[in-house]
Amino acid sequence: MALMVSMVLWNGVTRLGEAQILLPAALLTALWFVWRDRSPRLAAVWLGGIVVATLVTTASKVAFIGYGLGWAALDYTGVSGHSMFAAAIYPLTGVALVSAAAGLQAARWEPLGLLSGAALATVVGVSRVAIGVHSWSEVVAGLLVGGAVTLLATRAQRAPPARHSLWLPVVVCVWLGSALPYAPPSPTHGWVTQLALAVSGRSQPYTRADLLAPRAAPPDSAGPTSSTPQRRGDSDFANPV
Repeated sequence: MALMVSMVLWNGVTRLGEAQILLPAALLTALWFVWRDRSPRLAAVWLGGIVVATLVTTASKVAFIGYGLGWAALDYTGVSGHSMFAAAIYPLTGVALVSAAAGLQAARWEPLGLLSGAALATVVGVSRVAIGVHSWSEVVAGLLVGGAVTLLATRAQRAPPARHSLWLPVVVCVWLGSALPYAPPSPTHGWVTQLALAVSGRSQPYTRADLLAPRAAPPDSAGPTSSTPQRRGDSDFANPV
């Protein structure tokens, strides 16, 4: 019973990393940076970074699903998209929410918003491991790629804090609260799989089982030799690649 409750909670948390939920929140926050915070450069750098991070993540998934390019020793099949989006979007969204609420005192509270968003992104990453869809290496890769976007954006020039503007926290909270229970399952993995198969020309995707399957051991050079040729279907052909 406890395990079932835990899985329900983790499945709820993991939805906080879905692109269909986070990208609208990011666009809304970017609009606030431009309109209220007078920081168009920050918004442009942030959104541009998210686009680049999305391309990097997609390329890593296509490389594995379509071509089998992974790292078995690390159980790595590609960058975790949920972790990447969470790490790229939540910290700056936290900064915007704090700035909107604190007004002219925003500079004092912005680190709290940044750290709170980073903590939430980390929890989303942990949830991907907890529900068994990603390995730790994939989650760490996602957090690093998304974190690089946040780092790049926070170095952009910003204007002095504006006066209080509570519409952003209200709208973002309403959006997250309504999207989480009612949004349909995210279709992004299916789209990436279709793209990988179309690009590679394969009919079936590579899977984690393919990555972790033990390879056939090479023949023992010190063993007995035989003049009888090995038949097709013996050990060298038992597991075709």
